[in-house]
Amino acid sequence: MKAVRWVLGLIVMGLHYLTLPRRGKRSPQEQQQVESALADYKLYQLPTCPFCVKVRRAMRRLNLPIELRDVRADGRHRQDLTNDGGKMKVPCLRIDHADGHSEWMYESSEIVAYLERRFPLQK
Repeated sequence: MKAVRWVLGLIVMGLHYLTLPRRGKRSPQEQQQVESALADYKLYQLPTCPFCVKVRRAMRRLNLPIELRDVRADGRHRQDLTNDGGKMKVPCLRIDHADGHSEWMYESSEIVAYLERRFPLQK
């Protein structure tokens, strides 16, 4: 089973890199504002997870440089996700708010819809 997952992961990553979307364009001032807002965003993910790939593709299309946290490679991130987020499930977008609380968003479609609403590109 581990070998099957490994092969499927390679296929997912290969297709992802072969079909990368273009980065969205913003004015330098707008992009700087977006990047400042994103300082409090972290995406807990696995590189070969198809749902994580979906979120990362949306981030690229929207030109959102959100910090990626690989839960397999770093035990601290896995611990944060489990203890603070409440469950070991990826992708998970962590949003730290100014009042000190953190919001944990787990569904890839919900994450993408939120990012598209919060950081739209001008047509």
